[in-house]
Amino acid sequence: MQKQNFDNPDFSFLAGILSVFLCVIFGSNAVAIKLAFAGLGVFTTAAIRFSIAALAIFLWARLTGQTIGLKKGQLYQVLILAALFAIQLSMFYFGLSKSNASRGTLIANLVPFWVLFLAHIFIPGDRITGRKFLGILLGFSGVAFMFAETKGVTAGFRVAELIILLATFIWACNVIYLKRIIAGFSPFQITLYSMVFSVPIFFLEALLWDAPMVTQLDSKIIGALLYQSLVTAAFGFVAWNTLLQKYGAVALHSFIFIMPISGVALGGLVLGEPITVKILTALALIVAGILVVHLKPRKGEPVYPIRKGI
Repeated sequence: MQKQNFDNPDFSFLAGILSVFLCVIFGSNAVAIKLAFAGLGVFTTAAIRFSIAALAIFLWARLTGQTIGLKKGQLYQVLILAALFAIQLSMFYFGLSKSNASRGTLIANLVPFWVLFLAHIFIPGDRITGRKFLGILLGFSGVAFMFAETKGVTAGFRVAELIILLATFIWACNVIYLKRIIAGFSPFQITLYSMVFSVPIFFLEALLWDAPMVTQLDSKIIGALLYQSLVTAAFGFVAWNTLLQKYGAVALHSFIFIMPISGVALGGLVLGEPITVKILTALALIVAGILVVHLKPRKGEPVYPIRKGI
């Protein structure tokens, strides 16, 4: 695995603009998912999205001469990753179908804090420092404020959001497992095989629980689906990992506080979701927690390259 550059002296203005843009599109993905739900079943949306994204990434890999084949002993590792990927996405999509995009985005941004907690237990030498503990406290306090908001909350919201919360924990488990095996893989292999092996699970879930799988298709629904598939999951993956390989995780993670901001803002603007004082307080606390954890870490301190665009 390429050594990260923690100083990143050559991080250009254009790279910064692209990083901001990627964080905005990743943060807005929950809004696109909610728009697609208007005409597609929950699991049908996931199945189609990741089928298109996997095909796009496969074609990109072939065009750029990337190595696709797995080495001996790697198949079971990617199957574990794919199983975790399918579980976390299935739970996130189902929970999001019963909640708001803005609230789902806030919960999804707990993943970095779960990762810090799990790394303390499972990654030797990666301890929770005072700064990390403050960041975790701020992040979870933000979600507590969100749960305290009752305006616009309908029946089933609480259960749905607890499901999303559990999905973020599983996502963090995925990140920790990935940290232990990633040296033997390229970033695109991890994403491609996670999608390829999880798509059949999404289609099976769609056949079992989406009734019907498709209710209507119009330009808005198709556009939302293509946005998730080609913009966030395909282009977003290629662009993010290109920047990651060139500049390192520290530089890119300095921008991820933009994700919850864009998700909450677009949830209000596009979907008309209520953006109340408690929601804004929750957003402020989560953003503060992200900034505390990721801005100016000590030299050599690990920053996990979490895959974006849930």
